[in-house]
Amino acid sequence: MTARSALRMRFWLSVWGVVWTVFGTAAFAIAGRPGWALACGLLWLVVVVDLAVVVRRIRQGAHYQPGRDVPPYEPPSSRP
Repeated sequence: MTARSALRMRFWLSVWGVVWTVFGTAAFAIAGRPGWALACGLLWLVVVVDLAVVVRRIRQGAHYQPGRDVPPYEPPSSRP
């Protein structure tokens, strides 16, 4: 079996993370908790970067992965 990343699941989890971090940032800013608002804002940046990576990989499409019947590449026999 080949390992595959669940990109669609990561996409929706990132969207969920964006919603909650924006809500948390706004709520803590309104409540007068600048430290927590900053923490939520930084987490929002991480989630947005992850979302961008996921969208980029989804748009790249599937890549060819050889099956079990394809032998590994032979290592180079001569050294430079």
